[in-house]
Amino acid sequence: MPPMLPIWFLAAAFLGAGVFNAIGTAGVRMSFVRWGFPGWWCRVTGALEILVALLIALPAGRSAGLILGAIVIASASLTVVRRREFSHLAPLGLFAVLLAVAEHSF
Repeated sequence: MPPMLPIWFLAAAFLGAGVFNAIGTAGVRMSFVRWGFPGWWCRVTGALEILVALLIALPAGRSAGLILGAIVIASASLTVVRRREFSHLAPLGLFAVLLAVAEHSF
């Protein structure tokens, strides 16, 4: 695999997740409320994920993007474990793997 490919996969994944959360459909908002956050928090999460994608895509911001991305994924993982919604762990695990691979290819 070319060295930059994991970084671009990770940036695309965060961008997709960010847009999905920022749109904030009724189902997404209800999930955030169920997890103990205000309904509008999905937009904050989406904005952070989009910021992570942009930082990872820019060489000067890549380190900060990887750190912020790890914080976002760790926070989401703790939230779903705390709320016992284990079905959300698979996609979060994929993000964690992409973060680890991207960090090692950086």
